[in-house]
Amino acid sequence: MSFEHLSPQEAEARSRAFLELMTKRRSVRDFAPDEVPHGLVEDALRVAASAPSGANTQPWRFVVVEDAAVKARIREAAEHEEKLLYRERASREYLDALEPIGTDWLKPHLTDAPLLIVVFEEPWSFDEDGEKRKNYYVRESVGIAVGFLLAALHNAGLGTLTHAPSPMRFLNDILGRPDNERPFIVIAVGYPTADATVPELERKPLEDVAEFLYTADS
Repeated sequence: MSFEHLSPQEAEARSRAFLELMTKRRSVRDFAPDEVPHGLVEDALRVAASAPSGANTQPWRFVVVEDAAVKARIREAAEHEEKLLYRERASREYLDALEPIGTDWLKPHLTDAPLLIVVFEEPWSFDEDGEKRKNYYVRESVGIAVGFLLAALHNAGLGTLTHAPSPMRFLNDILGRPDNERPFIVIAVGYPTADATVPELERKPLEDVAEFLYTADS
């Protein structure tokens, strides 16, 4: 596979267009019941699966859940864990940090969203001979893949909300996943309702998150 060397003008145009697209991305908590075309989801998952991974082990699995009964089971189990988190497990500092966002243990998006994508990481897998094989840089690899996935879904005009209840091993039981898969995150996917709003959260400016060691003549 060869790489295309873009002209400076085209590179800048693409860069600016992608920046404009991604700065409009926000997490959505209010989902319309409109059906999500399966092709959009499958293409987004193909993008996610193109992410780099440690030793090219590709230690991710994506489970797309559209069935209402299964989503209801996931919500019930997630809310059970979240209620314990908010009432017993979480520190005061953590709860104070969440307050501006307005979240609590209720997770209606898990059933309101037309579908969920449950992402699993594989600390180990099996090779072609059925032998156990260790995977490398698993969390880093899966995290990159999830970033690709969120960008691809946003590019397709879909809203998303990430959710990681703790613990979330119940997802293995509900979805019948094997022991070598660990739940990583749940992503609600759908179109926002017409009146959906998001908090006005400030993004840190570039100078607060990046440093540049350019050469003197750059």
